[in-house]
Amino acid sequence: MRDVAVVAFAQSAHSFSDLGWTEADLVMPLVNEVLAAGGLDRSEIGFTCSGSNDYLVGTPFSFVAALDTIGAWPPIAESHVEQDAAWALYEAWVRLQHGDLDTAMVYGFGKGTVGDQVGISSLGYDPYYLAPLVPGHVAMAGLQARALKDAGFDVDPDPTPPPATDGAAVVVLAAGDVARRVCPRPAWIRGLDHRIEPHSVGARDLTRSESVRLAAERAGVGAGPVDFAELHTRFEHEEALLRQELGLEDKTVVNASGGPRKADPIMATGLIRIGEAAAQIHEGAARRTVAHATAGPCLQHNLVCVLEADGED
Repeated sequence: MRDVAVVAFAQSAHSFSDLGWTEADLVMPLVNEVLAAGGLDRSEIGFTCSGSNDYLVGTPFSFVAALDTIGAWPPIAESHVEQDAAWALYEAWVRLQHGDLDTAMVYGFGKGTVGDQVGISSLGYDPYYLAPLVPGHVAMAGLQARALKDAGFDVDPDPTPPPATDGAAVVVLAAGDVARRVCPRPAWIRGLDHRIEPHSVGARDLTRSESVRLAAERAGVGAGPVDFAELHTRFEHEEALLRQELGLEDKTVVNASGGPRKADPIMATGLIRIGEAAAQIHEGAARRTVAHATAGPCLQHNLVCVLEADGED
């Protein structure tokens, strides 16, 4: 595998009410910030990938408006995932493995304050039996919290969701010598994997997460000590389950940033976990960190990223 690192990260000031920000308002300052941090010009970005969801604002192709902040003329190599931007980072990482490009920009944004989160989250569930009931993300989390409580986990069986949030995040990836040139202490991606479980929650054991366990194994979480972990825990009970399936030691500091429980800009929250884990390395606070992102009901789809500093650090 080609060595690829997170070399810059920026996130917006998050808002818990609709301030009228457009997609461009959210993303543009961050793009300027990460480019300045690496001394990069827009023309030096080889690939751009974004993550967002049209359901949040109720308009088709809402991600196109954010492209104004990137500078899509002259034409650029660009892609988009209709999911949390952590998966856009995965696509960008795969693209850099081809070897013909050295840099990529990844961004995600969401306006969680303007829509009905119960209805919107239900649109992603099993369309035949579950989605028509419109249970929403809080009720689904409650099923898992109760299952964990009954299984002996020390968790609150009545989950409280994080506040609806507007916000965005941008990450720059760079390969090899370019990463070392633009960042004094790159956060190298040493493992990156994502796995998904059945759509129907009735077909799953909600006290386990095979997708997290398998993604952690493939990403190499257990290959060394983990100083910090940034976990996509929208609900309190999820941390206990994720700690178990990731195999984290008690000494590993989880969500030093405050995590999604403090701010949850949907479609950027997972990417922020990777950015925050990388920032611990950039700032010299850690040598090895783990980031986790999730999508779907009851931790259905999970991505795990292992980041490390250079070996001589």
